[in-house]
Amino acid sequence: MQGYREVPITKDDIVPTALKMKHGGVFLAMIHGYIQSDGQVRVSYEYAEEPEIVAYYVVGESVLPSISDIYDTAASWPELELHELLGLEFEGLDTSKRLFLPEDMLETEGRGQILVKPLSELRAARENMEKE
Repeated sequence: MQGYREVPITKDDIVPTALKMKHGGVFLAMIHGYIQSDGQVRVSYEYAEEPEIVAYYVVGESVLPSISDIYDTAASWPELELHELLGLEFEGLDTSKRLFLPEDMLETEGRGQILVKPLSELRAARENMEKE
Protein backbone atom coordinates (compact mmCIF):
# COMPACT_ATOMS: atom_id res chain seq x y z
CA MET A 1 0.00 0.00 0.00
CA GLN A 2 1.32 3.40 -0.99
CA GLY A 3 1.45 6.16 1.62
CA TYR A 4 0.26 9.73 1.26
CA ARG A 5 1.74 12.82 2.90
CA GLU A 6 0.93 16.54 2.64
CA VAL A 7 3.44 19.38 2.87
CA PRO A 8 2.37 23.05 2.91
CA ILE A 9 4.47 25.31 0.66
CA THR A 10 4.28 28.89 -0.56
CA LYS A 11 3.68 30.12 -4.08
CA ASP A 12 7.42 30.88 -4.34
CA ASP A 13 8.27 27.24 -3.55
CA ILE A 14 6.28 25.76 -6.48
CA VAL A 15 8.94 26.06 -9.21
CA PRO A 16 11.95 25.13 -7.04
CA THR A 17 10.04 22.07 -5.76
CA ALA A 18 9.13 21.03 -9.32
CA LEU A 19 12.74 21.45 -10.48
CA LYS A 20 14.04 19.43 -7.53
CA MET A 21 11.56 16.64 -8.27
CA LYS A 22 12.23 16.61 -12.02
CA HIS A 23 16.01 16.53 -11.55
CA GLY A 24 15.56 13.72 -9.01
CA GLY A 25 13.58 11.64 -11.51
CA VAL A 26 10.33 11.99 -9.56
CA PHE A 27 7.10 11.86 -11.57
CA LEU A 28 4.39 14.50 -11.23
CA ALA A 29 1.30 12.41 -10.46
CA MET A 30 -1.30 15.21 -10.64
CA ILE A 31 -2.17 18.77 -9.84
CA HIS A 32 -5.49 19.15 -8.00
CA GLY A 33 -7.41 22.20 -6.94
CA TYR A 34 -10.60 22.90 -5.07
CA ILE A 35 -12.34 25.57 -3.03
CA GLN A 36 -12.18 24.84 0.68
CA SER A 37 -15.15 25.34 3.00
CA ASP A 38 -13.65 28.68 4.08
CA GLY A 39 -13.74 29.88 0.45
CA GLN A 40 -9.99 29.73 -0.17
CA VAL A 41 -8.59 27.86 -3.14
CA ARG A 42 -6.22 25.00 -2.38
CA VAL A 43 -3.89 23.71 -5.11
CA SER A 44 -1.98 20.50 -4.54
CA TYR A 45 1.02 19.29 -6.56
CA GLU A 46 1.30 15.54 -6.06
CA TYR A 47 4.60 13.79 -6.73
CA ALA A 48 5.32 10.05 -6.74
CA GLU A 49 8.13 10.04 -4.19
CA GLU A 50 8.39 6.29 -3.64
CA PRO A 51 7.13 4.71 -1.47
CA GLU A 52 4.51 7.44 -1.09
CA ILE A 53 2.69 10.23 -2.88
CA VAL A 54 3.69 13.60 -1.44
CA ALA A 55 1.29 16.50 -1.98
CA TYR A 56 2.89 19.94 -1.82
CA TYR A 57 0.03 22.40 -1.47
CA VAL A 58 -0.65 26.13 -1.44
CA VAL A 59 -3.77 27.82 -0.10
CA GLY A 60 -5.37 31.15 -0.94
CA GLU A 61 -3.53 31.95 -4.16
CA SER A 62 -5.30 32.85 -7.41
CA VAL A 63 -2.15 33.42 -9.49
CA LEU A 64 0.51 30.71 -9.52
CA PRO A 65 3.62 30.02 -11.60
CA SER A 66 3.20 27.39 -14.29
CA ILE A 67 5.40 24.32 -14.14
CA SER A 68 4.45 23.25 -17.67
CA ASP A 69 7.94 24.09 -18.92
CA ILE A 70 9.30 21.60 -16.37
CA TYR A 71 6.74 18.77 -16.61
CA ASP A 72 5.23 19.46 -20.06
CA THR A 73 1.72 18.02 -20.58
CA ALA A 74 1.69 16.35 -17.16
CA ALA A 75 1.47 19.89 -15.75
CA SER A 76 -0.10 21.94 -18.55
CA TRP A 77 -3.26 19.84 -18.81
CA PRO A 78 -4.22 20.08 -15.10
CA GLU A 79 -3.16 23.73 -15.01
CA LEU A 80 -5.47 24.44 -17.96
CA GLU A 81 -8.28 22.55 -16.22
CA LEU A 82 -7.81 24.60 -13.05
CA HIS A 83 -7.70 27.79 -15.09
CA GLU A 84 -10.90 26.91 -16.89
CA LEU A 85 -12.84 25.40 -14.01
CA LEU A 86 -11.70 27.51 -11.04
CA GLY A 87 -10.48 30.67 -12.74
CA LEU A 88 -6.89 30.30 -11.52
CA GLU A 89 -4.12 32.00 -13.47
CA PHE A 90 -0.84 30.23 -14.16
CA GLU A 91 1.94 32.62 -15.14
CA GLY A 92 3.56 31.50 -18.40
CA LEU A 93 0.77 29.10 -19.40
CA ASP A 94 -0.90 29.58 -22.79
CA THR A 95 -4.61 29.85 -21.99
CA SER A 96 -5.72 31.09 -25.41
CA LYS A 97 -7.81 27.95 -26.07
CA ARG A 98 -10.26 26.15 -23.83
CA LEU A 99 -10.08 22.46 -23.03
CA PHE A 100 -13.75 21.65 -22.47
CA LEU A 101 -16.04 24.65 -22.57
CA PRO A 102 -17.18 26.62 -25.61
CA GLU A 103 -14.93 29.51 -26.60
CA ASP A 104 -17.87 31.93 -26.50
CA MET A 105 -19.05 31.00 -23.01
CA LEU A 106 -19.31 34.04 -20.75
CA GLU A 107 -17.06 34.44 -17.75
CA THR A 108 -18.77 33.97 -14.38
CA GLU A 109 -17.40 36.64 -12.04
CA GLY A 110 -13.83 35.55 -12.83
CA ARG A 111 -14.24 32.32 -10.82
CA GLY A 112 -14.22 29.73 -13.55
CA GLN A 113 -17.07 28.34 -15.57
CA ILE A 114 -18.55 25.35 -13.78
CA LEU A 115 -21.30 25.77 -11.23
CA VAL A 116 -21.04 23.11 -8.55
CA LYS A 117 -24.25 22.15 -6.79
CA PRO A 118 -24.56 20.12 -3.61
CA LEU A 119 -25.47 16.49 -4.20
CA SER A 120 -28.71 17.00 -2.25
CA GLU A 121 -29.84 19.63 -4.80
CA LEU A 122 -28.97 17.36 -7.72
CA ARG A 123 -30.93 14.48 -6.15
CA ALA A 124 -33.94 16.73 -5.51
CA ALA A 125 -33.87 17.96 -9.12
CA ARG A 126 -33.72 14.37 -10.40
CA GLU A 127 -36.62 13.34 -8.15
CA ASN A 128 -38.69 16.28 -9.41
CA MET A 129 -37.95 15.29 -13.02
CA GLU A 130 -38.98 11.70 -12.31
CA LYS A 131 -42.31 12.89 -10.84
CA GLU A 132 -43.15 14.87 -13.99
